[in-house]
Amino acid sequence: MNLRETLTWAQTAGHLMEVAAPTSPDLAMGQFIAQHEDRPLLFTNVLGYPGWRVVAGLAADRAAFAAALGVAVADLIPTLAAATQNPLAPPVVTEAPCQEVVIKAAEVDLTQIPLLHHFPFDGGAYVTAGIVVVNDPEDGPNVSYHRLLRLDARHFAARVVENRGTDAARKKTKGDLPIAICIGNSLPVLLAASMSPPKEVDELAVANALAPTSVVRCKTVPLYVPAEAELILEGRLTQTFAPEGPFVDLTETVDFVRQGPIIEIDCITHRRDPLYQALLPGKLEHKLLMGMPKEPTIFAAVNAVCQCTNVAITPGGTSWLHAVVQIVKQKPDDGLKAIAAAFKGHGSLKHVVIVENDINIYDMAEVEWAIATRFQADRDLVVLKDQPGSSLDPSGTHAPGQKSLTAKMGLDATIPWGEERAAFEKISYS
Repeated sequence: MNLRETLTWAQTAGHLMEVAAPTSPDLAMGQFIAQHEDRPLLFTNVLGYPGWRVVAGLAADRAAFAAALGVAVADLIPTLAAATQNPLAPPVVTEAPCQEVVIKAAEVDLTQIPLLHHFPFDGGAYVTAGIVVVNDPEDGPNVSYHRLLRLDARHFAARVVENRGTDAARKKTKGDLPIAICIGNSLPVLLAASMSPPKEVDELAVANALAPTSVVRCKTVPLYVPAEAELILEGRLTQTFAPEGPFVDLTETVDFVRQGPIIEIDCITHRRDPLYQALLPGKLEHKLLMGMPKEPTIFAAVNAVCQCTNVAITPGGTSWLHAVVQIVKQKPDDGLKAIAAAFKGHGSLKHVVIVENDINIYDMAEVEWAIATRFQADRDLVVLKDQPGSSLDPSGTHAPGQKSLTAKMGLDATIPWGEERAAFEKISYS
């Protein structure tokens, strides 16, 4: 399902809330989305932007992803894992909905697009649901998320994490790096852009393995983008920098101002009657799109060392820094092996709890019960100092141009090996 088909699904299922009242993307729209973050919203009267509609909240529920992929919610993780392991090159088309309207350089004006300004203290209006496509000179296409601060009618300042895909491609390029920003994407494309396949794997091939995803060549840059996206911004990632921020990030805390590379836009293409897709920073959509695609990478890494049955990246851990991993314990050190593997499966993971398959990993009271009854700190605790961590963690150590550092902790809350299992199992009255 593309974005419009997902919108129809949400409407048919009775989830969609249409907002006909005039609503400004400058603060008011963000506040309304925050009040209704658990359901899809369609703003049909965007104050100051005739011809545009704004959609939000379509990615706020696992059920929407399951519907888009045609699978049960319980099958999402193995489906994502299978797509990562078996990417499928997307078909190329010559005519695409995302290019129904073409705006060339002289007429490009980013101020005519209803970007949201979320908080008064923000650096300005931001693109938050856009995926960025670049081509690494050595590794090929790379698709990822970057928040983009609008500077003026032609330019953005981008938050580009050091030494990851886009930054690596920029550093390998003399002069400007061609770039495409895709907004209004299908849920499979959004998921694939959040995943971390091997460098040689195109994320759009992962998207196509999840659900049919055709691509089209851009008008002014040698890049291929999802043909059914709503809006494409074509341009160049320059070697010039500007301040980017402040911005509320995944942790629901204010990220500090950094120098970000400037993007210059040379061409805009979009559908007729376009939809702008908004994503509220730090809220459900942001958390689910960030966290859920990392669950299959942890799942695969842990399965390489023991039998893993499920993974949950938890909302309380900002859907990025904490995970609960469920295993079938078959050897004395399976819990400790699972801890080490989980950190390899998701490099930004800070704390992980390993439980057995009698614990519901989505119920934190059950996870806490497993820690209380099965865990001993002098035996089952792993603490790792000065590890590569997440730039999103405000308690980590951050230095410009360097990888953020953090301490990591793993808790093995599985039943102690060699003990009578019945002594560690919860009694049920049913």
